[in-house]
Amino acid sequence: VQLQASGGGLVQAGGSLGLSCAASGSISSRNVMGWYRQAPGKQRELVATSTSGGGTTYGSFVKGRFTISRDNAKNTVYLQMSSLKPEDTAVYYCNAVAYDLGVTNYWGQGTLVTVSS
Repeated sequence: VQLQASGGGLVQAGGSLGLSCAASGSISSRNVMGWYRQAPGKQRELVATSTSGGGTTYGSFVKGRFTISRDNAKNTVYLQMSSLKPEDTAVYYCNAVAYDLGVTNYWGQGTLVTVSS
């Protein structure tokens, strides 16, 4: 399974940006897909996750500004970000955890989001 993320870029503070991540290959239908981010000098942190059953989780900093969604038929997860702040600047990583006979964790290559003030 490979995760291909797209949609990063430069946006002004207060603006919006969308990310998408498609899983190629065969991934268990029971999975959690989502996004993490890592800013320079900081640890990687949870942004949002979405389960194949429809549950979602958001990082505490999101505060209603981001929305995660997914298309199970396409094995694709989306992150719509709005009211972006300079502190949202980071490399955003797509993640998938597949539950089959065991648990397998996949990471995408990361996409840079830069929010200018």
